[in-house]
Amino acid sequence: MLHKLVTGPMNVVKKVGEKVKEEADKELYDLPTIQQKLVQLQMMYELEEIPEEAYKEKEAELLQRYEVAKRKEMEQWEELTKQKEE
Repeated sequence: MLHKLVTGPMNVVKKVGEKVKEEADKELYDLPTIQQKLVQLQMMYELEEIPEEAYKEKEAELLQRYEVAKRKEMEQWEELTKQKEE
């Protein structure tokens, strides 16, 4: 009984942490979101709302996230394909 009283709150915190990580990963590596941010960034640059240096820096960051997201997507497809073959 005492064990449940001690570990119960820790389990809740762990589950909340996992959910927060899941949502953060979804935001960071969601392909449509990244594409939308790239378009917005391009528009801001063309309208001279941001300097070229800031544009290039943010673009590099978004492109890196895009590559990671594509890799994750491919890994998920490969995993699904393997499961269907079994």
